[in-house]
Amino acid sequence: MSDAVIALQTAATAALETHPALAQSLNGVYDGPPVRAVFPYIAFTENLVTDWSTKTETGREVRLAFTIWDDGDVPARLHQLIGHSQEAIAALPEMVGGWQIASNIFLRGLIARDAAGPWAALVEHRIRMLQI
Repeated sequence: MSDAVIALQTAATAALETHPALAQSLNGVYDGPPVRAVFPYIAFTENLVTDWSTKTETGREVRLAFTIWDDGDVPARLHQLIGHSQEAIAALPEMVGGWQIASNIFLRGLIARDAAGPWAALVEHRIRMLQI
C-alpha cells in the first residue's frame, strides 16, 4: 500500500470515528474484516490506486472503499449510516500526510443482503491527491 493510501485511510478512519452521528451509532471502524465485531460497523476493503501525476507533480487517484455492516430487519438505519459516512469523508482535511486532496467525490453506495446474513452497504469515493 502506498503512503498516499495509508495517509488517506488513516484520515478517513479518524473522520468516520469522530463524526457525531457515526460515533453514537457504530461499534467500530476497522482496516479490514474484523475477527469479531458487533453490528453496525465499518470495514475498509481494498482500495484501488492509480497514477494521477502531472508533468511536475506526483499524484494518486484512490478509490476509497468501505463496507458498512448492519444486522437490522430493514435497511433504513443503513441508509442513514451511508449518508453520515458521506458527510464524514466529504469533511476530510485538505492536507493528509504529505498529500493535498485535489478532489473528493462520492461515487456510489450499494446495499445488499444475503437472506441468511446481515445487510452490507458498499460505499466508494474517488479521491485525487497531489504529493506536497
